[in-house]
Amino acid sequence: MPYGGGRAAPHGRVIRISREALRCLLARGGVTFQRPRRGRSWAAQKHPDRLPATYHRTHGVRYFHGCYSVGDDRLWGVDRRKKSAVNTLAALKSIRAARPDGAPLHVILDNLSAHKGADIRRWAKNNNVESCFTPTYASWANPIEAHFGPLRQFTIVNSNHPNHTMQTRALHAYLRWRNTNARHRDVLAAERKERARIRSEKCIRWGGRTLATAT
Repeated sequence: MPYGGGRAAPHGRVIRISREALRCLLARGGVTFQRPRRGRSWAAQKHPDRLPATYHRTHGVRYFHGCYSVGDDRLWGVDRRKKSAVNTLAALKSIRAARPDGAPLHVILDNLSAHKGADIRRWAKNNNVESCFTPTYASWANPIEAHFGPLRQFTIVNSNHPNHTMQTRALHAYLRWRNTNARHRDVLAAERKERARIRSEKCIRWGGRTLATAT
């Protein structure tokens, strides 16, 4: 039932009801707006099947080191316990291994200090790899960011993995499916949604004018 709108009554008049009035009416009938496992809905007042809170992450957190090939539209990566120069170098080596022909590679990275170590610079110079860093506080400009939204949507949202091992398995299962179905309509829709979110959040259109001045 839409709120703020109205519908024609039998006598021809339009009955209007606000969202708050609707909430009170449903609450008197024992119906509230809840967040069960698969989205949001109106449900009877009891104990809905909720996801557990994550205020205390006793297993710690993991970081996904992702790599994306623009030309091949391929996404891959690994979970790590922390961000470090060692893990960054390992990711760069995986990118180089994907193109063993020695062709020059241009890799876009954010300005994290772990991406700029002496060992990384030395390896990049010896392996025909050029690091292209995004401006400070502008990691959102990296094209890979649009692919993290679908990854979160299909592997983390509404999930309750018992441990990091199971979460990592789900993540890599998605990566395998995604690379096989890169043009799937659900993947494309999630990517468009994430790009729109990024543009809205930063109030800028890539390669164009800001949203405030665009016509």
